[in-house]
Amino acid sequence: MNIAEAAALAERLRAARKRIVLANGCFDLLHVGHIRYLRAARRLGDVLFVGLNGDLAVTRLKGPGRPLMPVAERAEMLLALRDVDHVVVFEEDTADRLIEALRPDVHAKGTDYTEGTVPESGAVHAVGGRVAVVGDPKDHATRDLIARIVERFR
Repeated sequence: MNIAEAAALAERLRAARKRIVLANGCFDLLHVGHIRYLRAARRLGDVLFVGLNGDLAVTRLKGPGRPLMPVAERAEMLLALRDVDHVVVFEEDTADRLIEALRPDVHAKGTDYTEGTVPESGAVHAVGGRVAVVGDPKDHATRDLIARIVERFR
């Protein structure tokens, strides 16, 4: 789903008085930390949109060799999760434009952030939403998982 389609859907959901939650990320290698983050985000509202960084954005954000999987496969995996209602692909480094379009009630970020470090917090507050840091406080960073895999096969 693109941003324009997601914005139109969000408008219909809002008219039906549904509480919209947005989570976003690269989701380059899906792991338990992501599952716990998305599950906690879904509990904050009626509908969970997941903003998914496109391939070029992942390369800019994470470096050469990333993403490990193309955006279509990452989106398919996310949509298979029962807590995820919709996936929206975006190519920017942050979800500001997506937030402006969806106007979520809540923008959920994982525990690698604090409320003061969420890059999109200004956009969230500008649309009348709130930021929530949710998920498993344990460190399940994709970069650490990749490092462990590389080390194991050396």
